[in-house]
Amino acid sequence: MVSLWKPKLTSELKSVHYRNDNLFIYLLHSMKSCHNYFFFAVNSDYPDLRKHNNCMASALTPAIYAKLRDKITPNNWTLDQCIQTGVDNPGHPFIKTVGMVAGDEESYEVFAEIFDPVIKDRHNGYDPRTMKHPTDLDASKIHSAVFDENYVLSSRVRTGRSIRGLSLPPACSRSERREVERVTIQALSGLKGDLSGHYYSLTEMTEQEQQRLIDDHFLFDKPVSPLLTCAFMARDWPDARGIWHNNEKTFLIWINEEDHTRVISMEKGGNMKRVFERFCRGLKQVEHLIQERGWEFMWNEHLGYILTCPSNLGTGLRAGVHVRLPKLSKDPRLGKILENLRLQKRGTGGVDTAAVGDIFDISNLDRLGKSEVELVQLVVDGVNYLIECEKRLEKGQDIKIPAPIQQSRK
Repeated sequence: MVSLWKPKLTSELKSVHYRNDNLFIYLLHSMKSCHNYFFFAVNSDYPDLRKHNNCMASALTPAIYAKLRDKITPNNWTLDQCIQTGVDNPGHPFIKTVGMVAGDEESYEVFAEIFDPVIKDRHNGYDPRTMKHPTDLDASKIHSAVFDENYVLSSRVRTGRSIRGLSLPPACSRSERREVERVTIQALSGLKGDLSGHYYSLTEMTEQEQQRLIDDHFLFDKPVSPLLTCAFMARDWPDARGIWHNNEKTFLIWINEEDHTRVISMEKGGNMKRVFERFCRGLKQVEHLIQERGWEFMWNEHLGYILTCPSNLGTGLRAGVHVRLPKLSKDPRLGKILENLRLQKRGTGGVDTAAVGDIFDISNLDRLGKSEVELVQLVVDGVNYLIECEKRLEKGQDIKIPAPIQQSRK
């Protein structure tokens, strides 16, 4: 029998939490005699994904796992940490989730053999090796973007941005998270006019104040979702988390939730054109203010803007409306209509919530491979079509399933 040397763990090392401490991960991977997680064979460590329905589970093979398991990013992030949320959350038989996250910008390159097929699956065939992502923040190109307010109650556009050089939320240390907060609020202090506002730290809010902002759809929810907790994004909550918003609460920035920042433009009613104009103007100013202070956002020509979840790569953009569809929501053709229009339906409160009063959150399904202008126009055209269907059903007239939107390849 071959004798295996086992490293001696001191009491100090034993007290360190493996999942939460980058130092411990670094030490493990630095012990050259301690490869393969204390000598266990690769096949004995391969996760059981037989009942899983997510993009990661579809793409991961024993061969890919064996090749990537012992790799580590410059920020000490591993394959197993990338996929843990997908291992712990098998998903729903009819709802395919992504199943993995990045710990830093380098994750998408170091673990490309698993991220690339996941990206291709989630983003309708987009190939990150050969295709380039377009960016367009010219709001003047949008047309027909003022909805009938008898149906549309509110309009919103959001995106995410990550600060280059700092680990993403699943992997960041307390000091990195606090640096994200410091850099962001310092930059936001430079916003002027209708975009100027104030920062509100979660650590200084009462429970009642937090819940009021959550109920009014201004603030992100508490990190109770297993998709977040299993991806290590709830650590140290609510340290260095907060919300910045202008006086009218129509331009907001979330800090240190799922991404370093989420930039949001929103208002009641159906004026998506005004919402998108404010979004583009504010986002450009925020990026300029970040760059003035010597920082920049994570971006490359193939993946666009780099964010924690592969589902948000590219634009990171979700343009959505709360729309009332009492008759269409009961029509069995709605699912196919949304699929062909490349739209996504959520409940009134967002993902994993029910519709209240026949009000749904309708938004773009795609993020990568199309520009911001293209995606917002897609939502505008799609929502106008849904409203027209609702009006026809009100009159007792028939509706048609539209032809599928053709996907451009660049």
